[in-house]
Amino acid sequence: MRGLRPPQPAFGYLQSVRRQASLPAMSSHIASCSCGQLTATISEPPIRVSVCHCLACQRRTGSVFGAQARFSKKCVTISGQSRQYVRVGDAGSRITFHFCPECGATVYWALQGPEEHVAIPVGAFAEPGFPPPAFSVYEERMHSWVRMPDDIEHMP
Repeated sequence: MRGLRPPQPAFGYLQSVRRQASLPAMSSHIASCSCGQLTATISEPPIRVSVCHCLACQRRTGSVFGAQARFSKKCVTISGQSRQYVRVGDAGSRITFHFCPECGATVYWALQGPEEHVAIPVGAFAEPGFPPPAFSVYEERMHSWVRMPDDIEHMP
C-alpha cells in the first residue's frame, strides 16, 4: 500500500486524518500476537498511523519507539483471549492495553473516554507494505540516531 504522499502542512490532527483517509481502501487485514491466539481483524483503512517516542512506548515495545495505527472501533473484530494492563499517560488519561496471556504480545489498546477508536501496533500486522506514519510525537525523547521522514507532522 505504498503511494506518494503530499507534503504535510503543520496543521494538526485533522491534516493527518485527511491524508490517511485518502489512502487506497484496504481489504480485511489481521493483526496478531506472536503465538496467533489473539487477533484483531480490520475491515477499513487506518484513521491515522503514528510513531510515539515516549518512554512508556519504548518500554512497552522494547524498541526505541512505538508505531501504531488507529482505527474506528466499528471496523475492528477481536478474537481470542486477552489480559489487560492499564497505565496513566503523560496527560493523565488512562490507556488499557490488551495483550495475549500466552505469549505476552500487545495486540490493541484504547484510551479512556469515548472509546470510538482502537490502536493497534503496526508490527502486529507483519505487513511491510502497511501505510507509513503521518505523525511523530514526543520527539524530545527520540534517540539521537533515529531519523523520521521530513514530510510527516512532528510534535516535540
